[in-house]
Amino acid sequence: MSGEKPPVEFCKGVNGLEKVVLREVRGSSAEVYLYGGHVTSWKNDHGEELLFLSTKAIFKPPKAIRGGIPICFPQFGSHGNLEQHGFARNRLWSIDSDPPPFPTVSSNKAFIDLIFKPSEDDLKLWPHSYEFRLRITLGPGGDLMLTSRIRNTDGKPFSFTFAYHTYFSVSDISEVRVEGLETLDYLDNLKAKERFTEQGDAITFESEVDKIYLGTPSKIAILDHEKKRTFVLRKDGLPDAVVWNPWEKKAKSMADFGDDEYKHMLCVEAAAIEKPITLKPGEEWKGRLELSTVPSSYRSGQLDPQRVLQG
Repeated sequence: MSGEKPPVEFCKGVNGLEKVVLREVRGSSAEVYLYGGHVTSWKNDHGEELLFLSTKAIFKPPKAIRGGIPICFPQFGSHGNLEQHGFARNRLWSIDSDPPPFPTVSSNKAFIDLIFKPSEDDLKLWPHSYEFRLRITLGPGGDLMLTSRIRNTDGKPFSFTFAYHTYFSVSDISEVRVEGLETLDYLDNLKAKERFTEQGDAITFESEVDKIYLGTPSKIAILDHEKKRTFVLRKDGLPDAVVWNPWEKKAKSMADFGDDEYKHMLCVEAAAIEKPITLKPGEEWKGRLELSTVPSSYRSGQLDPQRVLQG
């Protein structure tokens, strides 16, 4: 078709920042900014936005973009001496012209390979050499996949923490529940990282939440009652899962976040935090995230969450 758009398109985004648009033949799409190697949009084949991006997001370096999927590396949060969440999310990444072979479906053309290497200034902040390769793929069914490969190109070992800080778009946070983290231990960031055990059958939300769940399963489900939609998060190489919503008071304190936007977002983040990843010279770590949606009949109480988690 003459009007058909290419599966990979390079263009300018907000404030002239370079971005890549991935499109799948059935209509789903994703947008990736080279600034931060940052996915800012993921739409299904009906054109519905699945990720939350703040209306007040500041697309202006060195500020990180508020929403989408920021990459937290080489440090998650304040777990170290660097700035909050490290610096990969506010550096300019490059297109990787010579990516390593990935096991992908040959018919899948909607993907982009990015690479990030430390600058001299970065090495002053964190004195370790590495190559961080990121492949972002939009699958035939509209699934979004992020695969990170971090290789130690230094002469000495180093350790890091990591997260895909995914902001999901939800209809109403008070009508959302998270399945798959029941009975697990977590560190509560609101209580000086004290360790607790999750008691509830499912996680629901009525106030600020900032928890790091430990030893989590490879699959987590986020059920959106009102939209009758369930997000399924699959992960590999990432044992932890962060659950975050700033709620009203903290939302008002963030300049790049609308006062009421906490009602329409939830972060569930595939992460490696409690036990930092250590790489010897020449070693490579791989961490993978796959996001998909399934229609849920949760509203009528028919959804069997175990079936979603086992499927």
